[in-house]
Amino acid sequence: MVQTQADPYTNQFVLSGIVCKTPKYSQSPAGIAHCIFVLEHKSMQIEADLNRNSYVRIQVVASGDKFRSQLEHLYVGQGLQVRGFLNRHESRNGLSQLVLHAQHIERIN
Repeated sequence: MVQTQADPYTNQFVLSGIVCKTPKYSQSPAGIAHCIFVLEHKSMQIEADLNRNSYVRIQVVASGDKFRSQLEHLYVGQGLQVRGFLNRHESRNGLSQLVLHAQHIERIN
């Protein structure tokens, strides 16, 4: 058996689903465009040889000019596959949540 050592800095996540909340567009003081939306995923997965319903809602942040034209006509119900990394965001009231920071977005509808 060949053992490989895992990269301790790997943080890649891929999820497909539909946009379920109206996207919010903003621009940072530095002029960087941001689009924030929520992606909803529903599927059937196999776990321990049994079917399991999987349901996920995650906030997605897409930043930079490379997404500007791709996301300007984004709408609720739009199917997407998003690849990126997970990061912890903390709200003003101190609650933390995982957020998907997009590095690649593909429309699937």
